[in-house]
Amino acid sequence: MNDALLDHVSRTVDRQRLLETAIALIEVPSPTRSAGAAANRLEEILTADGFPVQRHAADWPEAPIVLAVLDSGRPGPTLQFDGHLDTVHLPFVPPRVEGDTLYGSSSADMKGGIAAALEALRVLRTLDALPAGRVLLTAHDHHEGPWGDGRQVRAMIREGLVGDGVLLPEYLAEPLPVAGRGVAIFQATVQREGAPVHEVLRPPGTPDVLVAGAQLVNQLHTWNERLAKNSHPLAGCDSAFVGMLQSGGIYNQSPTECIVQGTRRWVPPTGGAAIEAEFSQLLTEFSGATGTEIALEFTVQGSAYQIDPDIPLVSAFQRAHSALTGSPLSMGAKPFVDDGNTFVSEAGIPALTHGPAATGAHTPNEAVPVEELVRVAKLYALTAVEFCGGP
Repeated sequence: MNDALLDHVSRTVDRQRLLETAIALIEVPSPTRSAGAAANRLEEILTADGFPVQRHAADWPEAPIVLAVLDSGRPGPTLQFDGHLDTVHLPFVPPRVEGDTLYGSSSADMKGGIAAALEALRVLRTLDALPAGRVLLTAHDHHEGPWGDGRQVRAMIREGLVGDGVLLPEYLAEPLPVAGRGVAIFQATVQREGAPVHEVLRPPGTPDVLVAGAQLVNQLHTWNERLAKNSHPLAGCDSAFVGMLQSGGIYNQSPTECIVQGTRRWVPPTGGAAIEAEFSQLLTEFSGATGTEIALEFTVQGSAYQIDPDIPLVSAFQRAHSALTGSPLSMGAKPFVDDGNTFVSEAGIPALTHGPAATGAHTPNEAVPVEELVRVAKLYALTAVEFCGGP
């Protein structure tokens, strides 16, 4: 990569325009399954910028995906910038800028990142810098679990609305993840027959679902220690985690159900179906031992994956990162699950998660340094040049 291109890209990224784009997206509340208004706002921004926009229902007509293409007019690969517009179900925090930091719901996760990707698209068009191929910008709903189930990404894959490689501007600035664990959200409802009853009026032998639920939590804790022995050199190890235990309506009432909720994470190459079967067997055995019935909801949010660090997308990203910062980014694992897991594991499309060094995701205190958004915009533009026209 020549120094002139780096200088042109750095000069063309418009910090104020990028910030205004991020604010315009953040100020539209968009909890998962209700991101339609935010998608409309993104379409308005792209249209005002002169980008032709397509909308596709992608299995969720309430919020059709937003798709824009920058085409060089010359044959070559397609790089996709993909992001989700939906947010976790927390009280909405409007955008504000204090000093050099942008605050507000989804500033970190991940409308700030989408704004940076869009700025990269603007820069590439202004400079006519794309040597070949295309850049595809997509944004969608249905990302955040347990409210969303990833259906729009899967629909994009089925309908061919994808690139040859994907960059996802989630809030992970380092390392460059080339492996990641899968995750499923589970809800195990421990049940007994009959109605709730006062503690002193319980018939003899009535199963105690609350005690059974507590025992299940303890069993999963012990199981987690065994699961940790199944490890991967990059992705980490398997785990079972309980984050919620719910039961009872009053202090002296024997309830009829107890709900245990948490996550099950696993390393590659195991698939989600095998993990669910193993979990179901554990609960079946536990149910028999406690005299209860257990209903299981097991929702795979993303599968475990690993990509070859020598593929063109990784090489292009590292060349761009070296040009921008002076060195390649260290490679490692992705600590969370995002849509990149689905692109890789279900479609075989290499996907790299890299975004601003932001904080506060999944809390009311999201924040992102504006200079981090600027950095990501530059990096995405340079990576597109390298991927679409590099060796």
